[in-house]
Amino acid sequence: MASLDLSKQIKFKEEEKGASFTLDGTVDIHGRPAIREKTGRWVAGIIILLNQGLATLAFFGVGVNLVLFLTRVLGQDNAEAANNVSKWTGTVYLCSLVGAFLSDSYWGRYRTCAIFQVIFVVGLVGLSTATNLFLLHPKHCGGQGEKCGSHTGWEIGLFYLSIYMIALGNGGYQPNIATFGADQFDEEDLKEGHSKVAFFSYFYLALNLGSLFSNTILSYFEDQGMWALGFWVSTGSAFAALVLFLCGTARYRHFKPNGNPLARFCQVLVASVKKWRLEVPLSEENLYEEDGKESSANGCRKILHTHEFKFLDRAAYITSRDLDNQMQSIQDPWRLCPISQVEEVKCILRLLPIWLCTILYSVVFTQMASLFVEQGAAMKSKILKFQIPPASMSSFDILSVAAFIFLYRRVISPLVSRIRNTGSKGLTELQRMGIGLVIAVMAMVSAGIVECYRLKYAHTDCKHCNGSSSLSIFWQVPQYALIGASEVFMYVGQLEFFNAQAPDRLKSFGSALCMTSISLGNYVSSLLVSMVMKISAQDHMPGWIPGNLNRGHLDRFYFLLAALTSVDLVVYIACARWYKSIKLEGKYEEDNENGGFEI
Repeated sequence: MASLDLSKQIKFKEEEKGASFTLDGTVDIHGRPAIREKTGRWVAGIIILLNQGLATLAFFGVGVNLVLFLTRVLGQDNAEAANNVSKWTGTVYLCSLVGAFLSDSYWGRYRTCAIFQVIFVVGLVGLSTATNLFLLHPKHCGGQGEKCGSHTGWEIGLFYLSIYMIALGNGGYQPNIATFGADQFDEEDLKEGHSKVAFFSYFYLALNLGSLFSNTILSYFEDQGMWALGFWVSTGSAFAALVLFLCGTARYRHFKPNGNPLARFCQVLVASVKKWRLEVPLSEENLYEEDGKESSANGCRKILHTHEFKFLDRAAYITSRDLDNQMQSIQDPWRLCPISQVEEVKCILRLLPIWLCTILYSVVFTQMASLFVEQGAAMKSKILKFQIPPASMSSFDILSVAAFIFLYRRVISPLVSRIRNTGSKGLTELQRMGIGLVIAVMAMVSAGIVECYRLKYAHTDCKHCNGSSSLSIFWQVPQYALIGASEVFMYVGQLEFFNAQAPDRLKSFGSALCMTSISLGNYVSSLLVSMVMKISAQDHMPGWIPGNLNRGHLDRFYFLLAALTSVDLVVYIACARWYKSIKLEGKYEEDNENGGFEI
């Protein structure tokens, strides 16, 4: 065994000669410094993009029609089904925090992605089996005409266990695969740094293209009642994604996990409170910093000192007691923290206001998987003899995303750079997120206007109100297209922003923040629907979102969301103007332009 290890070391030293190593601290699968030519870059990036596309196909094969499954197979009403979908989708993204914590602290991104993908596949197998054997009674029920019968408690329990395993698996995997893909590009290298920025756009494009098959072909079969077939196809796609991911193992670059970030965060707060009476001078002379070799050994770049949240600097201020402890070789991280650790906490605190402002956008986004589908089901969806599944209308969202990613990268970004006459890469991430909020307001106004006209041509006395309005379902295209355009500016910008502004030790947490805003958006949507129904359904009124949409006022709910998002935009602009970007030692100058919001 020793001779085998020695031969590997000799072989690596031979490979080292004339090799170029990455500068960002990444290592290969064996824990050795990553050789630029033999690891990462677009070879690994493309494997991860294909993996993301297949996994997304599997996830949306379940998620895109889940609201119809709940109403047709499990017999829930529209408001209950919409709330359950929002809670489930929220749980998916909330689980991203679990995955990010395990990744940054203990497992690393590669192992975390692999483990949660296995959980994802197991959940899909359980759902497919439960649907095929227990839930479809009588056989071929769950289509447009025939609803299924009642189910026992354990059958319902097996269904919910399976879909929440899917939520855990996909949620824990998603933020890590995005960050793991970005890890394959060394941002200390100018060329790879530009590739890293491009990767986030292609990642979101792969996510949407993966869902295209689910939103068209699978959605059609599921709408016709072939739920088991749709779920088994999703299972096969998830298994293929897992195998493909494992095939790229030898090529990936890795960052080593750096321990529990919660403990580091709490250490700064406790140390600051212990020294709350101290007056910290403006100079940085008495602020403690760990040895540069120790920091580089962890693969983390030094964060330069900033002057916001000065109270926290007390955690790094060296007192006489701290000097005595150092002379006795006593280290107390709950009393004295390196200034880089303090700056990590400052970075997270600066990100929080921006993150909070993105939650309401996610409330708008989640309507696509719930109320947009229910609205489409009540519209004319037949072309000749072909029935268009309402959930498949989200294909226009996907096409819009693809078009606007191309438009932004090839037209808007170069045009902005030319107008500014600078070497910048176009609009900053914060500016793009603001534009996304503006387009989201337009999407809700469009959806509200369409609903007004749908009601105008609807039959209010129908028993089964699918297709009860003579207004064509294609009038939904503008609202889907606007949501797609807003995603390109908001979610792609958000992925780039949180990945760039999060400290090296918390990169997965940065991506998880993006996904957690989607999670909370789903929960807020569920809460908002419940509040609206409770208020609007008083005095024997059907409410804004009743089981029969023709007797409600879904248009008012859409206009309410437009108004709330407009208020959110004003708050967001104030927060974005206040924000100061992270300052990393050794990072090329271009990144200094990422922070700030210019009007």
